[in-house]
Amino acid sequence: MNKEQALAVFEHYKIRRIYDETSETWFFSVVDIIAALIQQPDYQAARKYWNKLKERLKKEGSESVTNCHQLKLEAADGKKYI
Repeated sequence: MNKEQALAVFEHYKIRRIYDETSETWFFSVVDIIAALIQQPDYQAARKYWNKLKERLKKEGSESVTNCHQLKLEAADGKKYI
């Protein structure tokens, strides 16, 4: 696995990430981080948790959730999805 897409490991959870050499910045999968924080091994459950959290934050007027570009990251089946 190359540096640009090396997995980070938090506890026993794998966090997908991509390194952008132009900006010298790591981009991490929010859903993977949520899964690790709530200790949820099921990706779909973590994704639903993140979607509900974003919805609640927007209703509260929080500006911490912005529209951002989704990156293609490798899934468990080896294919890349947004």
